[in-house]
Amino acid sequence: MPFDLITGAAVIGQSGGPTAVINQSLVGVVEALRGAGAITSVLGARNGVRGMVEGRFVDLASLSVDHLERIAATPSAALGSSRDKPDHAYCERIFEVFERNNVRYFFYIVGNDSSDTCRIINDLSDASGYELRCFHIPKTIDNDLVCNDHTPGYPSAARFVAKAFMGDNLDNASLPGVKIDIVMGRHAGFLTAAAALARQREGDGPHLIYCPERPFEPERFVADIDRVFTEHGRCLVAVSEGIANAEGESIAAMMASSAEKDAHGNVQLSGSGALGDFLANLVKIELTPAGGKPPRVRADTFGYLQRCFPDASDVDQAEARAAGAKAAEVAMSGDKDGSIAIERVSNEPYQSRMKLLKLTDVAAKTKHMPDEFISDSGCDVTAAFLEYAKPLVGELPGMGGV
Repeated sequence: MPFDLITGAAVIGQSGGPTAVINQSLVGVVEALRGAGAITSVLGARNGVRGMVEGRFVDLASLSVDHLERIAATPSAALGSSRDKPDHAYCERIFEVFERNNVRYFFYIVGNDSSDTCRIINDLSDASGYELRCFHIPKTIDNDLVCNDHTPGYPSAARFVAKAFMGDNLDNASLPGVKIDIVMGRHAGFLTAAAALARQREGDGPHLIYCPERPFEPERFVADIDRVFTEHGRCLVAVSEGIANAEGESIAAMMASSAEKDAHGNVQLSGSGALGDFLANLVKIELTPAGGKPPRVRADTFGYLQRCFPDASDVDQAEARAAGAKAAEVAMSGDKDGSIAIERVSNEPYQSRMKLLKLTDVAAKTKHMPDEFISDSGCDVTAAFLEYAKPLVGELPGMGGV
């Protein structure tokens, strides 16, 4: 055992929106800590930070290998999640629980907002002189963590979006009309962009893709749909829930000004069909000829279905497990804190590796789609995005026709 490893308990927590592979990271940590002499117990916090302040822990070290493998293959957060946004006082309460229970290792599987909790607790331990090793393990389907090529959870959600649009494209071709699908992504368009992977033949939808990185103009939106409908006799559209106007005002939030907000102050975009209904109604009104019949326009909001669909990407499962294992590995090698990130090594064949960042490099920061992934028209993605995304989602089913 390295001389600087302090003996104590390890706590693992999950927070924020669950994913199809978040439990792979959980099991990755548990497996990597097995047999480590410095670890007296491996505790899972029920419902994230809420369980930590209430002292609700479950013994993970006692679970059999078979049990852990079943957990790893199961979507959603096995320990339960939380939407609490801990401030400094809240984190002090967590730290007090850790001190009382001789917790010396803390692993938090979260996205960008919640990663700041890990940073605050780490600062508290440094200030008090109490040795506590804090590690952020990434997860988010939005793929918006800085310094990461991509984040665990994104490839599986992108796979869901691609397959959903494959099916919706066929539906739209069978009964032609205008179909608008709202996809998750408050500030980053990576998940909406994944809809482009559904295209297999010329003329396949989605014909238009709108990401939050470009200002949304309702008049141009209608004109784009009119152009595509005139050419193809139908139009399938992918729209990010986070689209905003040139002033940065969220279109969905404007449609639902009294909507519920989460602990981070964000309007609940995915729990409402308001944006889809607004856009469908806009198209119907604007494209109905005077005295004529309105076009067939429908809208769906994918919402939370994207997060935990039980069809995880193989790459995603392996990388999520590796991210958890890497966090435990660096903790056992003497590192005191950090954030795990995925670095792409090559595309053909696809290879990646895990690296360690500073907590301050990632905490409470947001990554956006790079310009080279978005077409000049602003209503589609580029070949560069497809090259980026294809290795992550895995092989998709082939579609036939007559």
